[in-house]
Amino acid sequence: MNLPNSITLSRIATVPILIWVLSPHFPVNGPNGEQELIASGLFIAASITDGLDGYLARRRGQITTLGMLLDPLADKLMVATALILLVAYTPDVMKPWIAVLVVGREFLVSGLRAIASSEGFTIEASDLGKLKTVTQIVAVVAAILSHRWDHWQMGWYPFPVRLTAVIAVYWMTIVSIISAVDYFIGFWQKIDHVAEGRRKRRASFVLSRRKKQEAGVQS
Repeated sequence: MNLPNSITLSRIATVPILIWVLSPHFPVNGPNGEQELIASGLFIAASITDGLDGYLARRRGQITTLGMLLDPLADKLMVATALILLVAYTPDVMKPWIAVLVVGREFLVSGLRAIASSEGFTIEASDLGKLKTVTQIVAVVAAILSHRWDHWQMGWYPFPVRLTAVIAVYWMTIVSIISAVDYFIGFWQKIDHVAEGRRKRRASFVLSRRKKQEAGVQS
């Protein structure tokens, strides 16, 4: 147990707290949006730890098997929890089919990553995957805030909170689909390369055995 892994565990511990904060039983639920602001701040803080634990693990040379297991697990738990909660919390912004699609995408990528690991190779996170993470943070925070505010009056300009949330949610969905397709293409290319290498080694092995058998017969 080191500092990066402790930070990752703190992100997992944030999940039940987020459930409590977004529940009707949360005691701080005033007319000024205290509940929404606390939930947004909690999700943003947890999202920051997502990059912090990986940075510290690389910087301090503390990349461990436990960390490699917990980090993606914590990410999936946070995203899935937030989206499922928002289906009930802001149903006009977070549609059920969007939550199912995005959570399903996370399971798909996790499955492909597990297969890749069992085959002895890894697929690096692309820029699309990083963009997907950013859009998820923006969409979740905007959806939470839209529960209380339709817009923020900033001087003469009414900033459209609800419209921003709707756009961010659909943009998150589009980017999630595109990044999943990109990840699948990268996985397929590598798995096909691995399979081709195995076929060549098997053919070489069979040919070598055949030559040895023929040499034995001749002798």
